[in-house]
Amino acid sequence: MPRKPALSYDRGTLILHPPPKGKAWIEFAVWDDRIEKFRVPANQYRELMLALRSEGIEIDDRAKGFNQIDLVPAVEMEPYPHQQEALDAWQTSGRLGVVVLPTAAGKTYLAQLAMQATQRSTLIMVPTLDLMHQWYANLCAAFPDTEIGLLGGGSRDRTPILVATYDSAAIHAETLGNQYALLVFDECHHLPSDFNRVIAEYAIAPYRLGLTATPERTDGKHEDLKTLIGQEVYRRTPEELSGSALAKHEAIQIRVTLSQQERERYDQLIQIRNAFLKQSNLYLSSAQGWQRFVQASARSKAGRRAMLAHREAKAIAFGTEGKLRVLADLLARHYPERTLIFTDDNATVYRISQDLLIPAITHQTPVKERHEILTKFKQGEYRSLVASRVLNEGVDVPDASIAIVLSGTGSAREYIQRMGRILRKSKDPGKLAILYEVVAEDTNEEGVSRRRNPNQKKKPRSASRQLELVSYTTPPNVVPRAAEGESSYDDW
Repeated sequence: MPRKPALSYDRGTLILHPPPKGKAWIEFAVWDDRIEKFRVPANQYRELMLALRSEGIEIDDRAKGFNQIDLVPAVEMEPYPHQQEALDAWQTSGRLGVVVLPTAAGKTYLAQLAMQATQRSTLIMVPTLDLMHQWYANLCAAFPDTEIGLLGGGSRDRTPILVATYDSAAIHAETLGNQYALLVFDECHHLPSDFNRVIAEYAIAPYRLGLTATPERTDGKHEDLKTLIGQEVYRRTPEELSGSALAKHEAIQIRVTLSQQERERYDQLIQIRNAFLKQSNLYLSSAQGWQRFVQASARSKAGRRAMLAHREAKAIAFGTEGKLRVLADLLARHYPERTLIFTDDNATVYRISQDLLIPAITHQTPVKERHEILTKFKQGEYRSLVASRVLNEGVDVPDASIAIVLSGTGSAREYIQRMGRILRKSKDPGKLAILYEVVAEDTNEEGVSRRRNPNQKKKPRSASRQLELVSYTTPPNVVPRAAEGESSYDDW
């Protein structure tokens, strides 16, 4: 009597032996001469099983290491309409796919709803230790009768519900790959990197949910999310949720001119840099051009001089005295509202902190001190807080209504994340969140600002105006249709 075909999990791949009848499985399998058996990529588990079932082929599934669990929430909350719509779209698409929602729109609670709907062991990936502990606290409160574990930061739990950093999950991908039926990728734009993608590739999980406010990546690898997680099934913008799930908001750009001394020095430095770029036939309009500039700057004295000139010019634009005067005016205008101040560099953070006596947070701030500062900000003891990039992602920032961006990168993701820090609704139903973007006029910073928010219009140079306020809004993106429904997969 022929043996029943068996499917087993082996360090990120599947072994199928002996070969089953029929042809449906052949397109998934590759012969391995070393073990004289067929191997199948782990992330093809779902499609392989569906193909075998379609031909009525029975198989001994030894690969599956996950089970059903009973997830009973401690408190039932009515989801916002967009959360219910996102959950429905994800379920309709076979419980596979990416949901794009702005910061503060309740992505964590959406994941909890997905976990309740699936009732299977779940692995949640997050980019930072801060986020890992936030998820852990939220899940412990939501599901007090279920064991919640951590992987990362010294913890190595193996529990039905596990919260892990991307780094730790990637390191242990070969052993985690068959233990969880549902994978939740928070800030899923981190997944397609060369190091992190193995988490999805080595996993057999039939259910996958990606969550992000900004899926697009400059390297184009966001397209890989379709194969690693699934199609984008739902998207909402801050404008679409303004006044309902999010606070009403507006963005205001303020342009300041350099002082005569700053302008003369800035122009001198840019001429030095541009002369080297022209001589070396280099262009800074792309990431590749910047990389070539960095490489060329290390090969000669002229190159090092050009790079130093570039950095000094950037520092002048970022830290011009005009910006600090505007900052002081904005703080006085909006006092006592809670205000977040963002810069791109730590030097400006510490300068603002020292000159205006405002608490500061950078990557150098110890964990306990950062926690104390955020707690006092939440309680209202501190009304303002200045930070560099450390608050862009992975930190649960208390309620604030004003954000002042003094400098930043050309990343649209960074702009959206900083806007998201003030969009959380408060007890005041009439809350208006305002993001001020302060830009040095007639410097390269204007181009950086347009890259992170391409809807701005280029302004002609004018040396007479010292200050100009320009309001702008971002048009809503097109919302894609959810994928067509598939058959039920509740037997996994």
